[in-house]
Amino acid sequence: MNLVEQVHGAYGGARRMRALCDHVVELIPKNGTLLDVGCGDGLLAERIEQLRPDVRVRGVDVLVRPGAVIAVEEFDGKSLPYAEGSFDTVLFADVLHHCDEPLTLLAEAVRVSRWNLLVKDHTLHGPFSGRLLRFMDDVGNKRYGVSMKYDYWSEARWREVFGELSLEVAEWRPSLHLYPAVADWLFGASLHFLADLRVPGARPPG
Repeated sequence: MNLVEQVHGAYGGARRMRALCDHVVELIPKNGTLLDVGCGDGLLAERIEQLRPDVRVRGVDVLVRPGAVIAVEEFDGKSLPYAEGSFDTVLFADVLHHCDEPLTLLAEAVRVSRWNLLVKDHTLHGPFSGRLLRFMDDVGNKRYGVSMKYDYWSEARWREVFGELSLEVAEWRPSLHLYPAVADWLFGASLHFLADLRVPGARPPG
């Protein structure tokens, strides 16, 4: 592991995870169930459970990492192995730009969700954003054997895809402040978003 990866893992990655979790926990319904798709090491899911003990979390991934801190079920990256309406919330945290068929996986998330989808991902914004996002992806993911597609979309494309799946954008957060101030200016800006999406016929728990 090179120096950049060490710093990212020891400081940047941990801070990013905590900041993202603070956003996510606000958008999960009370006493809800959450499926974390592409959960990786499970640290985000574990923190969600710590901050929201009323929420039951499960993880699923195409690569089950040794030492994951939650139980992770393996899947093929296309079909979620759960029945229709199995979860209140489905979470994608920096996952869809790695997928071979992101629309197929989003449609599967709509199928298994009763209430909302939470999508944290990247947006192409400005002439150099693609290069920055590739760099961030390489530092954060390459060493784990994650599929690197570098398939980044503009905000307009994201909203178009959500519309195709009849997902209502209940909230769009473009300023997540995932990094320390100076790093956030360079690697944050408008490159990240979190969308709270209501599925058709949404039914909250309770």
